[in-house]
Amino acid sequence: MASAPEQALFIRLYLDEHVWRKLAAELRERGFDAVNVAEVGREGFSDEEQWRFAAAEGRALLTFDKDGGQFVDLVADWFYSGQQHYGLIISAQLPRGELLRRMLKFLNSVTAQDMANSVRFLEEFK
Repeated sequence: MASAPEQALFIRLYLDEHVWRKLAAELRERGFDAVNVAEVGREGFSDEEQWRFAAAEGRALLTFDKDGGQFVDLVADWFYSGQQHYGLIISAQLPRGELLRRMLKFLNSVTAQDMANSVRFLEEFK
């Protein structure tokens, strides 16, 4: 089980299966640590299994669920049980170019420490 460095500057990302697959590669080309579920062989797993994997790997999870879906409930459950996670990023489905632009703005604005144990909406980074 990998963990994120305590003082990591940049957020490590795990992209949910509904997120544009090539986004992870586009972000890696720009120096960010990003993987999607297909790249790590986790397509078809439940939201809870995806969430646990992201946390175990020290990664914030990016989802297209309009309101965060079950992930928001998982964040709340983890908060009340004192479990640590690396964050949840919620986005509406956006055109690919706009999604990449917002993610780059987000990743260059929010540190891993700021993201830990929080929920952020990509809408903030228009």
